Amino acid sequence: RGSPRMGPGPGPSRGLPRAAALRLAGLVYAAGALLASGAAAAAGRGGGFRRPSGDGMNVLFIVSDDLRPALGCYGDLVVKSPNIDQLASRSVVFQNAFAQQAVCAPSRVSFLTGRRPDTTRLYDFHSYWRVHAGNYSTLPQYFKENGYVTMSVGKVFHPGVSSNHSDDYPHSWSLPPFHPSSEKYENRKVCKGKDGQLHANLLCPVDVAEMPEGTLPDIQSTEEAIRLLKMMKRNQSKFFLAIGYHKPHIPFRYPQEFLKLYPIENITLAPDPDVPKGLPSVAYNPWTDIRRRDDVQALNISFPYGPVPKDFQRQIRQNYFASVSYLDMLVGKLLNALDDMGLSNNTIVVFTADHGWSLGEHGEWAKYSNFDIATRVPLMFYVPGMTAPLSYPGDRLFPFIDLFAQVSKPLPQGKPKEMVELVSLFPTLAELAGLRVPPSCPKTSFHVSLCAEGQSLVQYFPSVKGGHESSDDGGKPDRPPIAFSQYPRPSDSPQLNSDLPLLKDIRVMGYSVRTSSYRCTHWLGFNPSNFSVDWNDIHAGELYLVESDPNQDHNMYQSETHSHLTKKLCRILEH
Repeated sequence: RGSPRMGPGPGPSRGLPRAAALRLAGLVYAAGALLASGAAAAAGRGGGFRRPSGDGMNVLFIVSDDLRPALGCYGDLVVKSPNIDQLASRSVVFQNAFAQQAVCAPSRVSFLTGRRPDTTRLYDFHSYWRVHAGNYSTLPQYFKENGYVTMSVGKVFHPGVSSNHSDDYPHSWSLPPFHPSSEKYENRKVCKGKDGQLHANLLCPVDVAEMPEGTLPDIQSTEEAIRLLKMMKRNQSKFFLAIGYHKPHIPFRYPQEFLKLYPIENITLAPDPDVPKGLPSVAYNPWTDIRRRDDVQALNISFPYGPVPKDFQRQIRQNYFASVSYLDMLVGKLLNALDDMGLSNNTIVVFTADHGWSLGEHGEWAKYSNFDIATRVPLMFYVPGMTAPLSYPGDRLFPFIDLFAQVSKPLPQGKPKEMVELVSLFPTLAELAGLRVPPSCPKTSFHVSLCAEGQSLVQYFPSVKGGHESSDDGGKPDRPPIAFSQYPRPSDSPQLNSDLPLLKDIRVMGYSVRTSSYRCTHWLGFNPSNFSVDWNDIHAGELYLVESDPNQDHNMYQSETHSHLTKKLCRILEH
């Protein structure tokens, strides 16, 4: 695979022009498809469903940023998301999917390599796994090596050092990745305040026509993704197209008309807006990125626990929901284009997010924790002929739905409740596409370029005919499904760098296990010089029982009544 590139990689303005690269990619595909056809027909579990004709399906991989499962298809009664709900109604929708670390770069590198953060050795934004951990193959790289044209639009890898300033091009992508030109204005003073001046605010509904370049990043990314779909259709190229949406990541900069969907009088506070009494201080994230915004600074909130004023809490929640509906509109346009081009019958669609986002729960905002609200994400797979019947000529699977019209929400047909992990995306998509599933990683895999630390989730797909709520009796895993997450801290008490400590400053690592009945977290001593964890150095612990405490507000770790249970339930973390 060659030596990793250390300097800034070629972007859209460097090297081969994108149009020429696209034409070249089409020619390369024609030759590569012959070599790939054998691998594309390789083993997979999906017997019993009708696949489309051809030597393998395309993949449309949609990842949103900071999106908790605040969607109609996940039972949210406030958020309007009819287009994503429509996708869900034709998909397998995992109800309990979790990120491996609730921050952008570590999560994305984890699910794109199929390795956990302890194996990528990325807990912050400042190292490139191919140099500092191992030369691991990525999900798009694997598809590229199996004859696919692989393309990246928007925020797929986190930009910067963690993807070698190139989004891991050319390893992962056939073409130079596309980044919208207007994203450079995301954190600038473009938000009009009540004083008539421009600010760098958290809350930033805008008139798009007044924005620099007259557009927004996610609008540009959708337009580019649709353009690439048209080119792939014209070239008859088998493709893996990843599109990363910025929203609902802060700042909440989105078209202002979406705010009208959420009258402020209808917006409630979080059900548990106070910091839990039994929460260890090391577990708390002080949401420093929120505090840096101009409109939040004006509130003079004390650090670290000072509460956000209740009226502003409602506004944050209102603007987050509006950003989700803006995202839904764009996803609807993208899927409608897939229909327009006749690609819905031979394209797998995946929709997920890099992690969740707290909206005042536990007195916290943003991500940066091990709570469900920060680690749980939407995850759904549409597979033609498997999760929904193939459509007939003239039928539309994904007609665009106007969010401003009164629409009913279709219900998903299959909703597995197993605890699953984003690290499993790599083997799952390989199996669904008919490629050889990467082998499971050995205990130490720094020198193994291709292996997976997650397991394929196809075993949990409900049958199309049955549409039941859990996995089939046949093919059950060897152990009950569980999900692991982790988060680093520089200290036992909240600091200005608690949310995003540099590797050199990490002193405590919180390892968390989520099962169907509980979440247990151990905060352990960590040595960043050799990435070692001292399992005997327990700084704090958390234990939440799901049935009696679904919001994780009552820490039972120190409870004398549950002491025997704590030892038993948390022991799995050591393995």
